[in-house]
Amino acid sequence: MEKNVFYIPAKRTEPYKNVGIYCRVSSFEKNQLNSLSAQISSLTRSVGNVEQWKLTDTFIDIASAKGDVPRREFERMLKECEDHRISVILTKSISRFGRDTVDTLEALKRLKEAGVRVIFVEESLDTDSVDNELMITIIESFAQAENESRSENIRMGLSKRAAIGTSGLYTRRLYGYQKCKDGTLIIDERQGKVVRDIYRWYLDGASVIGIIKKLSDAGIPSPTGKEKWNKRGIEKMLMNEKYTGTVTLLDSVTQDRAYQMKDCIPPIITESEFRAVQKERAKRSNVEVDENGNTQRKNKKYSSKKK
Repeated sequence: MEKNVFYIPAKRTEPYKNVGIYCRVSSFEKNQLNSLSAQISSLTRSVGNVEQWKLTDTFIDIASAKGDVPRREFERMLKECEDHRISVILTKSISRFGRDTVDTLEALKRLKEAGVRVIFVEESLDTDSVDNELMITIIESFAQAENESRSENIRMGLSKRAAIGTSGLYTRRLYGYQKCKDGTLIIDERQGKVVRDIYRWYLDGASVIGIIKKLSDAGIPSPTGKEKWNKRGIEKMLMNEKYTGTVTLLDSVTQDRAYQMKDCIPPIITESEFRAVQKERAKRSNVEVDENGNTQRKNKKYSSKKK
């Protein structure tokens, strides 16, 4: 007669380890939320692949990398670990876990003191198998690499927007204009007149110092609201092609090419006036270039006094 056999599973030699996963994205934008979903899904699968692990809690922050933005879930995670309710933390990467090297190392110190193991999946780093000094070196290296990558991404983004004409730098506010709610620039009639006067005075023979005196005598405050105008400020205004309505942006990646948009904003002066001022500036310059490309000072300085 066949007997019924009941199989009794072997007793576990190790207790379950309570695992928490930490995820962070910087905003509520669609691509960021998709990234958050992918982080949660991937880390949950990683927990499920280890028999002795049990997913206890999921900590999610939607906060930028700026230090003044609180990460409430991150702080809750640290508290849960310090209260010994979680023994393993799983996170996608060092950059998702900490916002800078100091922030990361401080959190790892607290978790180590609580006896909590931290695993960074992307970097294949495990605090159980890496000593503290080596961890510091590794984190600093990753932080530097990430900063360089982030800077490069920013430069590429600026370059792309400049190339397709959507960069906000095309309509960056400057003296003589006011910005509308839709982001476009319109001429500020009072300031626009000052710009025209400065160009006219310069073409009439006034020096930059002479122009500053005229503005002071007329009681016209500087762009920053000061009584006296800055010499460099006048010089930059006389060099700024943007007053003709043409805006040129240097490529932020290559630095050897530029993007130019004509009729970008309403012109305050004409192109012929701008060219005349540049020609006059070159004539008045106290520096000249010889046939070998070397620069030297002229013997005589420009004077606006009538001869």
